[in-house]
Amino acid sequence: MNNFAEKSRIRWWIAGLMWLAIAINYIDRTVLSAAAPHLIDELKLDPEMMGFIMAAFFWSYSLLQIPAGWFADRFGQKKGLGFAVAWWSIATSMMGLATGFKSLLALRLALGVGEAAAYPSNAGIAARWFPDRERATVSGLFDSASKFGGAVAMPLIVWMIYQFDWRMTFLIIGGVGVFWVIAWYFIYTENPEDHKKISTSEIKHIREGQKQKHGDKSVLPMRWYKLLRYRNIWAMCIGFFTINYTSYFFITWLPTYLVKDKGMDFIKMGMVAALPLLCGMVIEVFAGWASDRMVHKRILSLTATRKLFLTIGLLMALCIGFAPFTDSVFMTVFLLCVAKSGTTVAASQVWALPGDVAPKNSVSIVAGLQNTVSNMGGAVGPIITGAIVAATGSFTWALVFSAALVVLGILNYLFLMGKVEPIIDREHEALCMKEAQQH
Repeated sequence: MNNFAEKSRIRWWIAGLMWLAIAINYIDRTVLSAAAPHLIDELKLDPEMMGFIMAAFFWSYSLLQIPAGWFADRFGQKKGLGFAVAWWSIATSMMGLATGFKSLLALRLALGVGEAAAYPSNAGIAARWFPDRERATVSGLFDSASKFGGAVAMPLIVWMIYQFDWRMTFLIIGGVGVFWVIAWYFIYTENPEDHKKISTSEIKHIREGQKQKHGDKSVLPMRWYKLLRYRNIWAMCIGFFTINYTSYFFITWLPTYLVKDKGMDFIKMGMVAALPLLCGMVIEVFAGWASDRMVHKRILSLTATRKLFLTIGLLMALCIGFAPFTDSVFMTVFLLCVAKSGTTVAASQVWALPGDVAPKNSVSIVAGLQNTVSNMGGAVGPIITGAIVAATGSFTWALVFSAALVVLGILNYLFLMGKVEPIIDREHEALCMKEAQQH
């Protein structure tokens, strides 16, 4: 059956579009950072104003995760992700027309509104379009795009600003997303069965490999607050918070750490800072594939595999706490690459978990809830790191504190998380059945 399934590989075309959506997502959110010096000079913005503009993205991005997940589950990921990419691409392009603080602030908030739907939608698509044994592979694949976007965005955008100007750069970068939306409209369908190019054998390969057959329109998404009754949801949220706290160091404070504490010059730092992200991108895809193979070959159960890879990833992430205690720049960079790769090993499992545990048609909501809490780690992490550096004069204790949170993450996944299996809520199922009968 598997040989016939490979005659059409539509699901991997879908995976390619999922990867591109996240890559565009991260490139679009990086444009402002690269253009900031030009904006400050031309629009007469002070550092405090720019701080508010940069932070505004995370306000709307974090707060809209759950509503975006609900929308994708309720009305379909085709509308959810397609509308989101169109929204944030237009917002990015319009930043090229900004005239001052208020317009930039509003457009940055709008960017966060659109980008909030990306990860919840992708988690839902992975659950609909891939068999369970490929879920971590595709999850690791689409999340790896964030590292690609983060690594290539800054040099690419700086070159574009140099070649054109910051206004034209915003317009061009935003336009890329519009082309993606057109491709999405023609290629993606809500369910594999609806696609005109897919083979019956590939549909069979997908559906026979799924415990939950997401896409049944008679089953409504579960309300997000009812999910909080389940310990696995809490474990997923707490664990991802500790992972993201460490992850955000690499896209916020790492350049300053390399220059101030390790004495790198600016040009060398620019090249070195991309290494952990590039290593993490490759390792994440491999970790997702390897964990899926272990489940498929029945080497370990799904629960044991998820916990094993989460633990291995977080043990690798502990290396961030050792980086300040070596005088060798090479060893520091090596430890940071291991640490970042560890967070991506864990992330390959983190983004598979919503599909593993979510009630039917609620994968995007579960992913949105998990990502809401995790982004709090991203929101407070840079602030806490800055406060510790200001108080101690170095990054040493800031990185040790990050490692201590990683230990908490390990204990959380080992002991708070229970058996990884779909949540069955009889009360919700009965309510859906009653509403279906009334209509």
